[in-house]
Amino acid sequence: MRKFFLFVLICGFVLFISNCKKETKDDNTYIPPAGTSVIPSSAQRTGNAATGYTYLTQGNYLNSGVPYNVYISAYGADNANVLNRAGDNAVVAPGFTAVDAPNGVRVVAPNCMQCHASSINGNYIVGLGNAGGNFTSDQSSLVPLIDFAVTSTYGNPSNEWTAYEPFRKATLAIGSKVITKVIGVNVADKLAAVLAAHRDPQTLAWIDNAAITIPDEVIPTDVPAWWLLKRKNAMFFNAMGRGDYSRYLMASSLLTMVDSSKANEVNQKFPDILAYINTLQPPAYPGTINTALVEQGKTIFNNTCSKCHGTYGSGGTYPNLLVELSTVGTDPKLSSAYDQSIYNVFKDWFNNGWFGKNPNGAKLVTGNGYVAQPLDGIWATAPYLHNGSVPTLEDLLNSSQRPAYWKRTFVDNDYNYTKLGWNYTSPGSKIDNFTYDVSLSGYGNQGHTFGDGLTADQRTALIEYLKTL
Repeated sequence: MRKFFLFVLICGFVLFISNCKKETKDDNTYIPPAGTSVIPSSAQRTGNAATGYTYLTQGNYLNSGVPYNVYISAYGADNANVLNRAGDNAVVAPGFTAVDAPNGVRVVAPNCMQCHASSINGNYIVGLGNAGGNFTSDQSSLVPLIDFAVTSTYGNPSNEWTAYEPFRKATLAIGSKVITKVIGVNVADKLAAVLAAHRDPQTLAWIDNAAITIPDEVIPTDVPAWWLLKRKNAMFFNAMGRGDYSRYLMASSLLTMVDSSKANEVNQKFPDILAYINTLQPPAYPGTINTALVEQGKTIFNNTCSKCHGTYGSGGTYPNLLVELSTVGTDPKLSSAYDQSIYNVFKDWFNNGWFGKNPNGAKLVTGNGYVAQPLDGIWATAPYLHNGSVPTLEDLLNSSQRPAYWKRTFVDNDYNYTKLGWNYTSPGSKIDNFTYDVSLSGYGNQGHTFGDGLTADQRTALIEYLKTL
């Protein structure tokens, strides 16, 4: 039985925008570059990082799933234990957690590492966005197999079926609604909207028949690195995520919670997870760096990219800018989605319901563009742009060489240390789901052409500097 429940945490995603112009009045009042606006900051709750790591990797924020013995029978033990967990979790894959359901039955549920941890060059990194998720098939198609395993082992009705049922209902509701056209993109926005359609906005109680009409289209996103979050004034790449970050982080619990009583419990614990996320640092670049070019690249960066992406090292600053679509020119689909159909209804559901309530309310704020992300650890975060449409930094900085179709192996060490990103081939057409096709709606690789004005030597020097961030 293959893994059957890759589900996502609402989170923020990645867009790398550069070469804007920063201006300052004589009275030192900051004026954002033309075509941008400053995103205001929001107060965040504090917590305990060590407690947060334990809750992140072993907590019951999702508390319904496949009975433990059924899971082990299907997958066997995972003895790698990359998260250094104890007990039952020592042999459970890192994207899952063994927890007790409300009735005491031991179950295995997905956790945040499904989307917010990944491996590169053999190193498992918590906080590195998973750019290898496969949502190209209906995950709910395997529910009958799980049903059979649970009922044949324990019966229905049984305590084990009761512990499994909330997860089952969510899987059936979600599976056919979050199918992507290619492997490697994420479905976070659509997933959140589908879950909202099946939840009362105030009580968060499950509704069997969706209260919101769900369209078929899935707008793809990339997953940003968690270590960027502490520098950002808006969680999501389209700047919508304002207010309390812990409320957004905990939204994954909508998958299995019975009602808002569980949400209230989880709400008190997620500031600890945010505290842990705020301790994360990007991995150091493991390859060779041409130190002779680094200073040249830094000068180029500070004269162009820094005005939107900030400065790095001692005394570095980050401006927190939303760059208008007319300025950045990247695929507009996700930025404009929240003014339309289900996403606009979801925005109202969120802002006027449990998640938007004070104290510590969160708000989805519609913008008209994308956030110029901080670039810490950018070498590790390929592919690039908010929809993961560009495989390497060299391609990002020279739009004329971006492939219309590109295919990679999804092997974590198949990395290009010259172009800085994933090795790929260009098949000339979409030959399978491993092939990224930029002609698909929402998958475009246009825009962010600010590097086109650089010479080849300048791009080479700039990439050497970006390796050091």
